[in-house]
Amino acid sequence: MKITLTINGTDITFEPTKLAYNTYINDITMNDKIAPATNFLRRTVLAEDKEKLNEILENHVGAALQIIEKVIKQYAPDLVIEVKN
Repeated sequence: MKITLTINGTDITFEPTKLAYNTYINDITMNDKIAPATNFLRRTVLAEDKEKLNEILENHVGAALQIIEKVIKQYAPDLVIEVKN
C-alpha cells in the first residue's frame, strides 16, 4: 500500500509494511517516540522522496510525529470493536 502525503506543498510517498509497522510499535518507549517515528518514516519513504523527507524532518520541529500520525492512520485504521454482555 502506498500512502502519499502533501506536506507543506510537497508530495511524499510512503510504502509501509507489516514488519516496519511492528518494528515501530516495538521500538516506542515512554522516553523515546521521536527516533522510532523518524526511523519508520525513513524506512518506508520511497527512494525518490528520501531527500524531501529529510529536509522536512531537519527543518520542522515535531514533523516526525505529525507525519507518522497520518501515515499510521491510513495504514492501520481503527477497528470498530464492541463489547457484548
